Parts: sequence; structure tokens; C-alpha cells
Amino acid sequence: MKASKIIHDAVTYVSSLRETLSGKPGLASAVSAIKHFQARRFAGTYFDLLHSEQYKSAAIFFLQELYSEKDYSERDAQFARIATALERLFPEQVIQTAVSLAQLHRLTEDLDLAMAQSWVNHADQPDVARYIQAWRSVGRRSDRDTQLNTVLDVGHELDRLTRKRGLRVMLRMMRGPASLAGMGSLQQFLESGFDTFAEMGGKGDGARHFLATVMARESSFIDELFDSDVVACETNIAQLLGQPR
Repeated sequence: MKASKIIHDAVTYVSSLRETLSGKPGLASAVSAIKHFQARRFAGTYFDLLHSEQYKSAAIFFLQELYSEKDYSERDAQFARIATALERLFPEQVIQTAVSLAQLHRLTEDLDLAMAQSWVNHADQPDVARYIQAWRSVGRRSDRDTQLNTVLDVGHELDRLTRKRGLRVMLRMMRGPASLAGMGSLQQFLESGFDTFAEMGGKGDGARHFLATVMARESSFIDELFDSDVVACETNIAQLLGQPR
């Protein structure tokens, strides 16, 4: 399937999810609460990297661009506008990164909405217990593995882009055309990701170590949420969040 088709379908699907939420403020609030919880959990899981000179920028990039509660509607709209012209407007090397990002966004929004539907039914529980209940109610373990693998794909693709000679100059040259075409948000993501991974790449094998750390910790987190004793799981997550169970 062409890159433009994959991106267009992903953006259309996410738009349909937003339509579902538009008339249901309670469900929309639940989605926001889940995203906020997940951002706090990420900050706890990667506290050491967020306070590391070598990996701070990469951890912040992942937190802000892939795990945050930020509103991506502007970037989605830009993706929709470029879907049919992606191959013409952006360098060939960045197309797969844009495709992976669109696929990740689609799956993440779908999973968050599914969890929100469970979240609203357990308002009497503390947030940690509520999150675990929502996670296990949704299930879809293969989708969780796909979600993690796609996050890592985005990271590996950005790392590979830093090894393409002249690509950074090409991205800078795209600023004007991207801005005129209304694609400033996507351009900013690409440049920020490129610079973040280039910085790590300039410090030895930093990018590979960072992505391997994400793989190990997120895989462990997924296993714990699906398989661990509920009380033990609650305790561990509460510790990550820095709050009593």
C-alpha cells in the first residue's frame, strides 16, 4: 500500500474517533485522564534518562512526541493535507518515518479510547487500580506489542536518518516549503527527532542503547500489566508515580 494511502487512512480513522468523543464529554475526559496517567508513568519509568546528560533530550522527545497528552489534531490535519503529496514534498528518506508515526498514532488513539470506555465504569477506584483494570479489560496484547514495536521503529528510523549525508541540510531547506504548505508541525517533529538522535549518535552508541532501554522497560511494563499479581502491580506503578497506593 502506498505511503499516502496508509497516512490518509490513519488520519481518517483518528478523526472518526474524535467525532465519537465530541458528543461524549465524560468519555473525552477519561481519554485525557488516561493520557495524563501514561505520561506520568513514562516520566517515572525513565526518571534516570530524563536526568541524564546523554539521554535527556531523547527521553524528553519521546515523552513529548510519543507518550504525552498533548493535542495532535494540528499535526493530524497537516498529515491529511500532505497524504496525497507526501512523496513529492518530502525527501524519500523521511517517508517511512511519517508512515510509522501515522500508524502509531492510529493504534495509540484506538487503545486509549478502548481503555477510556472501561475507565468511566470504575470511578470508585484509585487511579492506579483503575488503570490496571482498564488495561486488562481491553486486553489486545498483540496490539500492545505492535504499539511498542512501532515506537521503536520510529526511533530506529530517526536514528538511520542521521546517517544519511546531507539530509539535515535538506530538512532545513524544507522549512520554507513546509511552512507555506501548512506543514510546520510535521517539519518541526522531523527536525527535532533528527537533531535528538544525531546528538546521541555523536556520543558513541547512544541511540542504540537508548532504544534498547525503552524496549526492555516497556516490554517489562506490558508483561507486568498483563501477568503480575494485581496488588504487586499496583505497588510498582504507584512507586513509579511517586504516590501512595
